[in-house]
Amino acid sequence: MSEASPRFYLTEEHHPQNGTLLGFWLYLMSDCLVFACLFAMYAVLGRNYAGGPTGAELFDLPLVAVNTALLLLSSITYGFAMLEMQAAAGSARLGGTLAWLVVTGLFGAGFIGIELDEFSHLIHEGAGPQRSAFLSSFFTLVGTHGAHVSVGLIWILVMTSQIMVKGLTAPVVSRLGRLSMFWHFLDIIWIGIFSVVYLPGVL
Repeated sequence: MSEASPRFYLTEEHHPQNGTLLGFWLYLMSDCLVFACLFAMYAVLGRNYAGGPTGAELFDLPLVAVNTALLLLSSITYGFAMLEMQAAAGSARLGGTLAWLVVTGLFGAGFIGIELDEFSHLIHEGAGPQRSAFLSSFFTLVGTHGAHVSVGLIWILVMTSQIMVKGLTAPVVSRLGRLSMFWHFLDIIWIGIFSVVYLPGVL
């Protein structure tokens, strides 16, 4: 077989994965603590409406369900990107990894777009974070998750650029694995938000 360009193949470059992986796990654990505190804050303040609107009056559950579906689909498409990466054997496979990353990014961007539209609508209706303790805790919890998704989208853009320039080298593959953990972690947190914030708020 003729020698092909290394950008289309997994290379055997040395990369200290253990140290970076441990550090990333520590970061995820610290992020778990952050969201645990935010969920606890919402549990304490989520019923303090101060005479203002309740979740049942504000939340559009069908739209939130669509947003949830977008984030769940983005986790599935990222999984497809990882499968393509693991089966990488040529330029076609490299293209498949890139394509699924782009689809993941589009789903994530759609999620953020709907969330920003929801926030804008609530503020326009006079239900901003300063209106009540319920809304303060809601905006803080959901907004923090949205900020994490936005960081994930930037990370996806960086990784697509690195794949195009460097190919699926060992360091790039390692970073894709950590991004996968981060993205699925955000999916799990959102399921918690949907279950704790939106469903009880409407039902």
